[in-house]
Parts: sequence; C-alpha cells; structure tokens
Amino acid sequence: MAEIGNNPDSPAWLARKLLRAARVGTLATSAEGQPFASLVTHACAPDLSVLLLLSDLSEHTRHLRTDPRCAVMVAATADSPNPQTAPRVTVTGLAEQIDDATLKARWLAVHPYAALYADFADFHLWRVRPRAGLFVGGFARATRLRQSELTPDPAAVAALAAAEAGIVAHCNADHAAAMATLAQGAGGGDWRMVAADVDGCDLAQADRTVRIAWSVPVADAAAVRAELVGLLRSLRPDPSGP
Repeated sequence: MAEIGNNPDSPAWLARKLLRAARVGTLATSAEGQPFASLVTHACAPDLSVLLLLSDLSEHTRHLRTDPRCAVMVAATADSPNPQTAPRVTVTGLAEQIDDATLKARWLAVHPYAALYADFADFHLWRVRPRAGLFVGGFARATRLRQSELTPDPAAVAALAAAEAGIVAHCNADHAAAMATLAQGAGGGDWRMVAADVDGCDLAQADRTVRIAWSVPVADAAAVRAELVGLLRSLRPDPSGP
C-alpha cells in the first residue's frame, strides 16, 4: 500500500490520479527483441490494474501472447510549450487475457463509444497488474515507485468494490444535480456516476466521460460521502457571499 496519507504532492498519489484519469496511453511490447509501441485506450480496475480491450488482429496483441512483459505510459497535458513539463507515469507488468464481465463493464464505463465493437469475437479484455512505476512530475522530476508504493490498500479496494453499486445508484437516483455540478467544465447536461473507487469516481454523459479525484484515497463508503460533500461545497458559490 502506498504511504500517501494526506500529502497531495505524493508521487504515488499523483501517479495514481493520472493513470486513472487518462483515457489514452502508449503500450510498449516486444517481438523477438524488437521494441514496439502502440496507442491504446485503457481504464483502471479498482486495484489500479490497467485494463485494455484489444483485438486479436492487432500487432501488440500477438506480441503479448508470446511475451506478456509490457509497459503502459500515460501523460497529462503540458502547461508550457515544452512537452517535457507534462506529468506522466509509466507502469510495467505482465499482461494477461481475462474473461471478467465486471471489469469489462468498468472499461466500457469510461469508453462508452466502444460498445459498438466491444462484443466482436476478436476483441478480448486484457489486464496488466502494475509491478513497478515511474512518475515524472515534469522536467527532471522523476520518482521510481515500487508496487507497494503505487497500488492501493487491498482492504480499502475490497470495501469500495462492495459498496460501489450502492454509491453509484444513490448518487444517480437522488443527487443528479450534484453530478452535473461535479462535471463543471466538461459541459452542461445530464451527467451520471458510472464508477467509484478508492481514488475517485467517473462521470459520463452519452459518450463523454470525466474523472473526479478525491482529495486523498478513501477506505469506505462514508469517506466517499465526505469527499463528495467537500467537492460540492468547493464548487458551489458561497450563499453568504456577494
């Protein structure tokens, strides 16, 4: 478990938030010693495993079947003309094809447009469990992360997984306006929560999704409620103000 505590600048916490928020990344594989890189659209399982929906016809899928060793890199947007100022994280691990309806649904929750082809016979879900990571917070700001530093507390992951369906249903049924408020900046309309985990939640409107991060990792449903209340208070105008 990462010792993140209440430090918002912890490299492990920043890496986890970036990995969960990104919707596109680069997958590095190899074939007979020759490196190969390809664009992939990923999602994260509750335990931070990287989920990929891959076609059997893809070059990188053929590589993984022969050698499951791989890496996935995601990057944020640079805040200057220099691309190297952009935060990014690379995770390494072993890829495995899995048949898990719950994890496939999580992948589709943040890539809803893919419902058009997700059930094609040649598409399968793959999982990469992070073994290590490298977080680069900007130019010359790199931190190596062990698996124990990067991945969330298994007990908290299990607790949130058990509570997730109830959290999502309650928020969408009773707090639809609040979901739209959380999605501020992503455009108006009817937004709904589609996933929740120890690090944040995902909201969707048609084919658009947005990631909302908690201020710190949480361990149970009560902590999720506290985070949502705090986020909404910070986004809504102060009624006592001008």
